Amino acid sequence: MKMNAGIITDKLSETKEFYTKVLGFGITFENEFYLLMHTPGKQAELSFLLPEHSSQQPLFQPAFAGKGVYLTIEVEDVDAVYKELKQKNVKIIIDIRDEPWGDRHFAIQDPNGVGIDIVTYSGQG
Repeated sequence: MKMNAGIITDKLSETKEFYTKVLGFGITFENEFYLLMHTPGKQAELSFLLPEHSSQQPLFQPAFAGKGVYLTIEVEDVDAVYKELKQKNVKIIIDIRDEPWGDRHFAIQDPNGVGIDIVTYSGQG
């Protein structure tokens, strides 16, 4: 089984720019109303769809309201990614920190309001 999460948004161009320039995602497929992107290692995909598009059934038409969704991106060296994003002047929402349960992470936000937690788990090689 394979899965990708999808977000319905009218901000396709801003979203494409954010995920490609800030996080290094690639474009798997794109047309005028749909954008499918993949992580740099192609281990996961994320899709974006224009709201109220005539090609879609009612279930897939309402736009995401900007709250209640987060993504976790696991990286090998969270400190290096943090430094890189700071150099790109990306707004850091939660500064880098160590949690008692073992995560070292920080968070940013995409143009749609989605929180993105960038993390390195302790004990992982």
